[in-house]
Amino acid sequence: MKHNYFYFNKEELLRDPKIPIYVMKDEQAVFKEMAMEMVEEIERKNQLGERTVFICPVGPTGQYPYFVELINEKNIMLKNVWIINMDEYLTEDKKWIPENDSLSFRGFMNREVYGRIKPQLLMPEKQRVFPDPENIAHIGRLITSLGGVDICFGGIGINGHIAFNEAQDELAAEEFLELPTRILEMSKETRTANCIGDLNGALDDMPRYCITIGMKEIFQARKIRLGCFRSWHRGVVRHAAYGEKSAHFPAALLQDHADTAIRITEFVAALPE
Repeated sequence: MKHNYFYFNKEELLRDPKIPIYVMKDEQAVFKEMAMEMVEEIERKNQLGERTVFICPVGPTGQYPYFVELINEKNIMLKNVWIINMDEYLTEDKKWIPENDSLSFRGFMNREVYGRIKPQLLMPEKQRVFPDPENIAHIGRLITSLGGVDICFGGIGINGHIAFNEAQDELAAEEFLELPTRILEMSKETRTANCIGDLNGALDDMPRYCITIGMKEIFQARKIRLGCFRSWHRGVVRHAAYGEKSAHFPAALLQDHADTAIRITEFVAALPE
């Protein structure tokens, strides 16, 4: 069956999306806006004397240089900020891949984010959190103890996954939205898309397993902000904003979230003539 929404031009895409879509000049504009929203929320919560809790990705990553620059330039204190990263790759025996592996999300965050922020501004190490295959229940308990997540940032995968919440056609939408943090085997579509950008197409060296924050934790965030800028995001965004709400394409389930927004580039908004 042909899906008409895949062929919507920019005007049609923006006419009545079920998730708000904001078009920006290019991917750097998307990244800057994401970084600004992170910083503004931290400043707001700092002024209130409250903690800030984010769920954050390592993909997209282009927001982090701007985030680090703003934090350092404005001397913004992160002592009351918690950053919970979405996911991490696992070895065949379901352990974290080594932090010095080029694919490690933990390694990226420590090198490119925490390692570049002025030490006097940085939050304690216990507030830099990754889902842990040795303690899967920790994320859910932590989020509850912190009073929930202020903003979940992220992107959308080729098959609609948010974090690594792969499509599960056998589940009802309501069941899928209750899935917690867990270990899973990634789909071949996800591994293929990721290896193109991260391993120059070396599919056989792409990990098969991961640990991911669940749709339950993501959907319960007070705000969700997604950035889309790749060529194949043209179809992905249209599916998320107009497709059926089902576990076949998890991003479409965010149509029912109270405060989700997708930021896209002019390139993604347009279709080839």
